[in-house]
Amino acid sequence: MFLANLATLAYSQVPAVLALFQAEGGVGWDPISLWRQMGILAKIVVVILFIMSGWSIGVMIDRAMAFSAARKQSRAFAPAVAGALREGKIDEAIKIAERNKKSHLAKVVTAGLQEFKAHGESTEIPGEQIEASKRALERAEAIVHAELKRGLGGLATIGSTAPFVGLFGTVVGILNAFKEISTQKATGLGAVAGGISEALVATAIGLFVAIPAVWMFNYFTNRVEAFDVEMDNSSSELIDYFLKRRGSVRR
Repeated sequence: MFLANLATLAYSQVPAVLALFQAEGGVGWDPISLWRQMGILAKIVVVILFIMSGWSIGVMIDRAMAFSAARKQSRAFAPAVAGALREGKIDEAIKIAERNKKSHLAKVVTAGLQEFKAHGESTEIPGEQIEASKRALERAEAIVHAELKRGLGGLATIGSTAPFVGLFGTVVGILNAFKEISTQKATGLGAVAGGISEALVATAIGLFVAIPAVWMFNYFTNRVEAFDVEMDNSSSELIDYFLKRRGSVRR
């Protein structure tokens, strides 16, 4: 309760503080005025933050589109390939998988089926053939997992470093504020308004860049983990299918 009241009190005083800055320092608070009032270092910090923001937005869009396509095609692929395998049509199952190239399940299942088929059809399905298919599935899972995580490392880096880049801009702004005090021999708000505006803008932009990056990194990481579980289940079911097929051939 105390913290909530304190936050409410601080928020209510923000307009008064900004008005005081404008009255004493003549600081403009629109984006163009803030940009013009910044020093070279502060501008460099802001440009870096905007580049980081643009890169993170690009990763978010790319991953969102890739995951959406993977989910959509996997929903169509799973029942179709299951039906083909029930009828023993491995070639048909491979063709179905190749038509759904964006599906994470199709990429894994295709590797296992192709490896299984590569050993040739015979009246006896040796254990080595199944082991080879299992290894192919594991390799495919690792490759697909890496593809799904593409860009997420950079997103995590941006989420963790953007606040510190903004903090660097904050330090620069505070130093400029002290420099103005020393130059003007004055201690009023007018003397430090420019430097403090730089500090506030750098801090705000740093948080604006970092918070969405962290949120989306956690969201995409959870999606990748869910895809990993689906790929593991599909691999296990395919190996079970091979074992049942070997058992039926022996009988």
